[in-house]
Amino acid sequence: MPPIDLSAYCRPVSGSSAPPPTASSPKKRDSAYGAGGGGDEGDADNNDGKAELKRRCIDYHTPAVLDLTSRLYRKPNRRMHAIPGGSGSAGYPYMQCHTNYLRWMGLPVGEGVGGDVVPSVAFLTYCAHVTRAKNSNPVMCLSWTPGGRRLLTGNQEGEFTLWDGVNFSFELIMSAHDQSFRCMAWSHNQNYLLTSDSGGNIKYWSPSIAPVQSLDSHDGQPIHALSFSPADTKFVSCGDDATVRVWDWAGHREERILEGHGWDVKCVQWHPRSSVICSGSKDNLVKLWDPRTGSCLSTLYGHKNTVTKVAWNDNGNWLLTSSRDQLIKLYDIRAMRELCSLKGHHKEVTSIAWHPVYETVFASGGMDGTLIYWNIGPKGSEEPAAKIPYAHDMAIWDMKWHPAGHLLATGSNDRQTKFWARNRPGTKQGLDDDGLDAIDGGDTEILHAEMELGNHVGIVIGRRGATIIAMQRQTKTKMHVDQIRRVLQIEGTARQIETVKKRVGALLERVSSENEERGPMGMGGGFAGGW
Repeated sequence: MPPIDLSAYCRPVSGSSAPPPTASSPKKRDSAYGAGGGGDEGDADNNDGKAELKRRCIDYHTPAVLDLTSRLYRKPNRRMHAIPGGSGSAGYPYMQCHTNYLRWMGLPVGEGVGGDVVPSVAFLTYCAHVTRAKNSNPVMCLSWTPGGRRLLTGNQEGEFTLWDGVNFSFELIMSAHDQSFRCMAWSHNQNYLLTSDSGGNIKYWSPSIAPVQSLDSHDGQPIHALSFSPADTKFVSCGDDATVRVWDWAGHREERILEGHGWDVKCVQWHPRSSVICSGSKDNLVKLWDPRTGSCLSTLYGHKNTVTKVAWNDNGNWLLTSSRDQLIKLYDIRAMRELCSLKGHHKEVTSIAWHPVYETVFASGGMDGTLIYWNIGPKGSEEPAAKIPYAHDMAIWDMKWHPAGHLLATGSNDRQTKFWARNRPGTKQGLDDDGLDAIDGGDTEILHAEMELGNHVGIVIGRRGATIIAMQRQTKTKMHVDQIRRVLQIEGTARQIETVKKRVGALLERVSSENEERGPMGMGGGFAGGW
C-alpha cells in the first residue's frame, strides 16, 4: 500500500513549497485546492508576474482514512500517562511531534482509539481561516450541517450564510427570518433544522435548507434557545417572556408551559438521554424541569448574575453553566453538587461548547472576544488549558465543534466567522498562561490611563472602529474613546500603556505633519484640520 500524503493537513496550502515549472516538468493543475493554473509553457510565462494564489484548507478525509486503516493494528496503551515524558506527563503537557511526522497526524477521534487519550490535541489555537460576507452583519448563531461538510451561520439581518467546511469558500446566502437570528438546532436524526428569531418566530427547515413550517410563540418576544428531546418527538424553547415551552414536533403545537423563572430565560437544553430540561435565566437561577408533569425538580443558586448558557455533557452526568459574573460552573446532577468553579474570563461568558470526542474538554468564549479551552476531570485542571486573547474583536455569540473534533467555528459580533484548527507541530500559540508575558515583561498589574486626542478623535477610532480595534489586538489592552472629553482611556499594564501612548502619539504626529504640509490647500477646501 503506498504511503498516504497528509502534508496538506492543518497548514496553509500554497505553491511556494513546490519547485518552479520548467520545460521538463510542466506546470500541473491542482484540482483539489485550485492553487495551480493549467496550460502549456506559454501560459506559465504569461503568469510569471502574477501573485501566487494561496488558499487555506483543512482536509480531514485522508486522516480519517489513516485512522480507519490503522485502527485494526493499534494496541491499547494504558500506561501512557505513567510513562515519563509521555503525552499525559505532568512535565510535558503539550508534547508535539516533529514536523517530519505531520503527514501521519490523525483526527482527534482516532487519537483516542485504544486508550491513547490525548486531550491536548483538542486545543485548537491556530486560526485556519476568517470569513466575512460582503454585506456583513454580526453573526448571532451557527451550526455545522450533518456530516460536517458545510457551516451554516445566521446573522442579525435574519439571513442564512453557507460556507464550505474544507476550503472555507462562500457558497450561499439567503433570507430566512424577518428579524435577527437567535439560535439554530439540528434534530438528533439530522433530518430537520430548527431556527428562531427575535420576533418570537420558530421555523422548520429540511437538510437542503428549504422551509417546512413556521410557528409564532412567546408573545412575540425573542426566543433565545431551542433543543430537541432524545427521541426527536418533542422540542423545547425559551424566551424573554420568562417561560420555557415544550412543543410537539409532528403536531406543530405547544404542549406545556413551564413557569417559575422571574425574568427573561436566556438558555435551555434537553438532557441527552432523559426527560429532564435545564434552563438558565436573567434571575441568576438554573432550574431543572420534568417536561412530563411541568414541575420544577431542582434549582441551582450558584451564579450571581444572568445565566447566559447551559450545556449537558454527553455522559449525561455533568451540567455546565456560564454567566455574566465571569464564572463557569460544573455540576454533577447525580449528587446535585457543584464540582468546580472555573475562573479565566475577565468579562461575561457568552458561549460554551463541549468537545464531541473528549468528554473532559470544552471551549468558552467571552464578551471581550477571548477564546479559552478547558480540560477538567481526573487528569485536568481548573486553570485554562489554552487561551487566545482577542480571538475576536467583540463578543463571541456562538461556537460549534466539527463532528470529528478537529475544527471549531466561532461567530462574533465583529461580523466575522473564524475556523480554529490544531497548531502546527512545534508551535505553542495559545498554550502559554495568558500569552502576555512576552509583551508586558511579566508585570500583570492592571492600570488605567488617559491620553488627550484634541481634534483627532476620528483618526484614532478609524472607519467602523478599525484603527482602535487593531491597536487593541496588537497591544493586548482595552481602549475606549470618550468623544465628549476627547480623551483615549487605556486599561492595561504599565508597559502596555506606554506602548499605546507611543503608537498613538506617532499616529497623531504624522497626521498633524500631513495637515501642515497641505495647510494652504486645506484652508480653501474647508477641511484644514482634524482629518
